[in-house]
Amino acid sequence: MTLDEHDGPDALPRLTDDLRRANDDGFASAWMSHIFGMDALTALAVAGARVPDIEVGTAVVPTFPRHPAALAQQARTTALATGPGRLTLGVGLSHRVIVEDFYGYSFKRPLRHMDEYLSVLLPLLEGRPASFSGETVQAQIRLTGPCESRVPVLLAALGPKMLRLAAERTEGTVLWMTGPATVRDHVVPVITAAAQAAGRPAPRVVCILPVGVTSDPESAYARAATAFRAYGTLPSYRAMIDREGVAGPADLALIGDEDTVAAQLDGLAKAGVTDFVALGFLTGADAVRTRAFLTSLVT
Repeated sequence: MTLDEHDGPDALPRLTDDLRRANDDGFASAWMSHIFGMDALTALAVAGARVPDIEVGTAVVPTFPRHPAALAQQARTTALATGPGRLTLGVGLSHRVIVEDFYGYSFKRPLRHMDEYLSVLLPLLEGRPASFSGETVQAQIRLTGPCESRVPVLLAALGPKMLRLAAERTEGTVLWMTGPATVRDHVVPVITAAAQAAGRPAPRVVCILPVGVTSDPESAYARAATAFRAYGTLPSYRAMIDREGVAGPADLALIGDEDTVAAQLDGLAKAGVTDFVALGFLTGADAVRTRAFLTSLVT
């Protein structure tokens, strides 16, 4: 289950209520995006400290705007707040337009950047010092704060080189705007083979997609087309949409009645998705119906 982005002075209490409801409904995990709203790790530290048991994850924190040591320090603090074994840190490159136009950083050599970034981030998350000097990242640092347990990392990966890096260095990948055929024929074969070659455990494949249970699929599709239109213009997602053989992001949304959406979820599981994360996008009675259906699956 994804956690909604909230605005206003009561944003954190509302987020905490959402997390508590997800936990009470029986969901195994709740995931928060990190775009231009609340800082995901800070928000999860607050909410997760007040709601026990449920896994909390970021999907995903962009790497370019912060040094890996700073991110490791924040993630370890969040893990301390939420308790051992509850936080999963999803990281990703973001997109050229955001990194260069919004933040003013260079997006050159993204694969090298991520490989070098992980060379600092991962040892620090394990409680070890980081000593690394690369082309894009340098660090000679040891964190002194408590580190009760290792913080697992997932890498947002779509292309084959990034998927192999995810398999070789992290626990797996977290996907967005990636359909079942692409998961089955591209993501899972590449990441699984790379993990096997590296002698690592089977990777986790976390798949996030919009879900809408409704008796009016045409209206839901139109809403999805409007809500997710921007993702069809970003090259990395566009490549996955084209690979899937569909026209746009709305075609990847799981839309229909309960039986239709259940069949789509079954297809994703058979494709190799280990964790499905639903992003609700409908309102009113259909939002209630969608939530009830998803809750029925886990209870």
